[in-house]
Amino acid sequence: MTANAGDAVDAAEAHDPRTALAAAVAHAFAVDGPIARSEPGFMPRPQQDLLAQRIAEAVAGRETLVAEAGTGVGKTFAYLVPLLLSGRRALVSTATKSLQDQLFLRDLPRLAQALKVPARLALLKGRASYLCRWRLQQAQLGALPGSQATDRFLMRALQRVSTWATATRSGDLAEIEGLDDRSPVIPLVTSTRDNCLGSECSEYRACHVMQARREAMAADLVVVNHHLFFADLSLRDSGVAELLPTVDAAVFDEAHQLVEAGVQFLGTMLATGQAIDLGRDIKAAGLQHARGLRPWHDIQSAIENAAQELRLACAGGAAAAAEGREPRLASKLRWESRAELLTEPLAALSEAAGAAADALGAVAETSPELPKLEQRARLLASMADRFALETAPDHVRWIDLTTQQARLVESPLDIREMLRSQRDQSPRAWIFTSATLGDDEALSWFTSTTGLEDASRLRVGSPFDYPANARVLVPPRMPLPNAAGHPAAVGALAGRCAAALHGRTFVLTTTLRALQLIADAIRAQAAAAGHDLRVLVQGTEPRRALLQRYGDGRNSVLVGSQSFWEGIDMPGDALQCVVIDKLPFPPPNDPLVEARVRQLRAQGRNPFDDYFVAEAAIAIKQGAGRLIRTETDRGLLVVCDPRLRQMAYGRRLIAALPPMALLDEEEAAIAWLQELALAH
Repeated sequence: MTANAGDAVDAAEAHDPRTALAAAVAHAFAVDGPIARSEPGFMPRPQQDLLAQRIAEAVAGRETLVAEAGTGVGKTFAYLVPLLLSGRRALVSTATKSLQDQLFLRDLPRLAQALKVPARLALLKGRASYLCRWRLQQAQLGALPGSQATDRFLMRALQRVSTWATATRSGDLAEIEGLDDRSPVIPLVTSTRDNCLGSECSEYRACHVMQARREAMAADLVVVNHHLFFADLSLRDSGVAELLPTVDAAVFDEAHQLVEAGVQFLGTMLATGQAIDLGRDIKAAGLQHARGLRPWHDIQSAIENAAQELRLACAGGAAAAAEGREPRLASKLRWESRAELLTEPLAALSEAAGAAADALGAVAETSPELPKLEQRARLLASMADRFALETAPDHVRWIDLTTQQARLVESPLDIREMLRSQRDQSPRAWIFTSATLGDDEALSWFTSTTGLEDASRLRVGSPFDYPANARVLVPPRMPLPNAAGHPAAVGALAGRCAAALHGRTFVLTTTLRALQLIADAIRAQAAAAGHDLRVLVQGTEPRRALLQRYGDGRNSVLVGSQSFWEGIDMPGDALQCVVIDKLPFPPPNDPLVEARVRQLRAQGRNPFDDYFVAEAAIAIKQGAGRLIRTETDRGLLVVCDPRLRQMAYGRRLIAALPPMALLDEEEAAIAWLQELALAH
């Protein structure tokens, strides 16, 4: 702890680290404390004070704390202040790279300066976030598959990256303004665990990935993200596995996304696109470094043909393709529905990858690229062999199928064992916090899937005045969600709400299928009533571009599905109406959902109450959280699902929402929106 923080600690208490840290944290958040002096408009909030004190206790005592903090509590400062003042080494994990950047570039420097803490800070992301200088050089020479393209947009993007590369210190691609995460230039200028040359690389000493790891290992506080955390614990590829044993405290913000991230990255995946990329890389490297020594074209063709046969089998085989029964959209298929069809393609892929590995091993001395490719080929063969075997206990398998590729996935059902193992390794503080971790005092939705039933728990409500500033409408005459006319009714109601408010409306759907139907109904309603509304729809543009076009919300309605339910902050009057099409229950035919239902039944539990309703409560809280972001925000939440009124579980879901005033009729809701419009 610093001398400045120590000024707040009575000398008689200094021998007790818990008391000392608690006093320093209380001083930091006081009305005349350093944060109030440095942050214009800062006002002490009892909820934030309580959360910060409990986090300070956990950090000082190396305890585990699960803390739900409602919107507006200020949980970011509530955990950063105790970490900075503790003087202990810490790791903070967030849900997304954008939140990482916000912490590292804005929140942490401001707080460290206000508290006068000379902490060394570091930001650590995955490989795909950092420029690989060697691959940039190869792409510029046209030596990488895909880099010979004549696409002028790709060439222009490559030139932008090349210009930026001469000046960047961090190599973080987020520095390039306007570079979309889905840009085809990113795979060309970044490395993967498979294609990184490691210490054999000519650019190893200037490698941005290695530089980021070195800075993280030397820092007092490191910011990572959930995906990186789990992927690295599984693959040990990004430095987190080496970093974690050295920290005294680990904080997971937006912890409600932790299980999903863990299940995704602790599992095993075999993608046909991954196999096709390997074949192309082998041919390119073989022709460049060992031309004529092996039949590289034939080796590449064997891998690509096997991958294509595997994808065809995942789609249902040649008969399904001939009859046009292949899915046109992305779909998730039960493993059992395709298992027999996959036996021969998996064996063929294993054989082709093994033959490629043998060929590469025979000429490995000609280039440092070739041993890496040999490792990739042997890994691909072993993965094909693994998926030919039975599913591991307590795991579930499924197939993600798109028009481009198939992914075979095997995943654990939860992250209980992983977290238990990590917590048992050495004593450190573990803090998990989010605005939504459950709908009961035990926060069982989160603790039961993470194995944290023994953790201390805290629920801190929002300081916002929801009864005065927010209303919720459950339309009494809305069709049931499975009725054919439901999307049109949702769109018509959303159109009437948006017209009363002159835009400034989000419509959140539970499925991608409903997006266009609801958007069309909004347009039809607006045209019939003579209202000028701009309807923005997910999928027509990148998410960032849609939000930029939405801007202040004037005359705009944004219709979005899952990716718009959380992580969007629209304070003020830019967003004053959120319409949810139906209750966000998990899809019952999803293989992962089916496996969890079987697990709960085997435990003698009720899957509907303990899983479906609990998941819906979390999701609806997240969607409603887009509405009120500051003390002065006002708005309306509309849930277009009559089951919220008709079914017994509806009371539980309404209770999970912030305490908004419940409206019974659409007329009252429109009047409320008109009042908001007049105030605007």
